[in-house]
Amino acid sequence: MSDENRVYSYSAVLMGSPILLKLFSHDEALASRVFRLIKQYEDLLTVNRAESQVMDINHAAGSHPVSVSRPVYELIRCAKAASLFPGSIFNLAIGPLVKRWKIGFKGDSVPPADDIARLLTLTDPNDVLLDDEKCSVFLTRPGMEIDLGAIAKGYIADRVRDYLRKEGASLGLINLGGNIQTLGSPEGGWSVGLKKPFAADALIGAIEVENMSVVTSGTYERYFEQDGRRYHHILDPRSGYPLDNALDSVTIVSANSLDGDIWTTLMYGMGVEKGCAALRARPDIEAIFVTKEKEVVFSSTHLFRFTLLDNGYRVTDNTA
Repeated sequence: MSDENRVYSYSAVLMGSPILLKLFSHDEALASRVFRLIKQYEDLLTVNRAESQVMDINHAAGSHPVSVSRPVYELIRCAKAASLFPGSIFNLAIGPLVKRWKIGFKGDSVPPADDIARLLTLTDPNDVLLDDEKCSVFLTRPGMEIDLGAIAKGYIADRVRDYLRKEGASLGLINLGGNIQTLGSPEGGWSVGLKKPFAADALIGAIEVENMSVVTSGTYERYFEQDGRRYHHILDPRSGYPLDNALDSVTIVSANSLDGDIWTTLMYGMGVEKGCAALRARPDIEAIFVTKEKEVVFSSTHLFRFTLLDNGYRVTDNTA
């Protein structure tokens, strides 16, 4: 807490991550309600425990449709649309592969190739059938599992922003561990650090935003090493193995954190050149790519300001 800037910080551990809330008034009751709201959404969406609305769907795979609440249904519908985007590596049906690899959850070995080949047959997003009228979801094949882990934090961050507005807050920030959503703009804007891959607490630079979400996904977040090779948690649904390309991280700046979740994954799959070209049609979304060659590439810079803090990296023009 800083008296000079009147920033009050509140923290909790939810969704397996430290959660940070910043407000410009001392309001423990509001902070408590925010954390309760996050917990309610976590209970609806998680696949990391036996019971949730998402797990109800997974348990009924190959058997029958399951009706869920409207918020859960709309998020699943959004996730399916992102999964069917041309060339997308976003896949809401990737659950069986995520569970088999267990990267970040005590998974430290490469699964047998026949396991991966078998599980790949259970990850077609076209096999997730939706009924808008009944708000029901049907996984047509036994063993299928949807996993909203790549999209849930963004959705929840946006709901927190909306709730703070409803409660009359004009300034605030919620950090859900990789998903940062801001409300309003303090003097000078909000400054969000761009992490240096595989270096604890070191920063490549600072991203300044106002009323924007900043979402970063990196290969350094969850990984293990085997036989001199690194295996990270961003799986390619086309192969069943971690995606292998030139990128260490992708950051998305957008109004909605949900878009950040979707587009970090889409950009990982496209790479710098195709990603920058795709974002020409989306002026409301901008990407910051960090490559293994220590380049920082922007798709454009209308939504944020960037300050380079590590001279070991170089800012280059996009190649689109």
